[in-house]
Amino acid sequence: MVDNNPDPGWYFCTKHNTVEHGSVCPAGDRLGPYPDKETAGRALDIAKARTEAWDKADKKWEED
Repeated sequence: MVDNNPDPGWYFCTKHNTVEHGSVCPAGDRLGPYPDKETAGRALDIAKARTEAWDKADKKWEED
């Protein structure tokens, strides 16, 4: 059975600093999708942690 009305997901709009359900703002202004509103609300923290992890991995790769 095909779900004709799938959940549009949760996003964080970096332009308005707000959590959105579905495609409210343009894609270039959004982070996500996230599985729920609470996770979308932590989008900036999640992005920061991922960036720090990637930077650490890049530094380790360059040193090896």
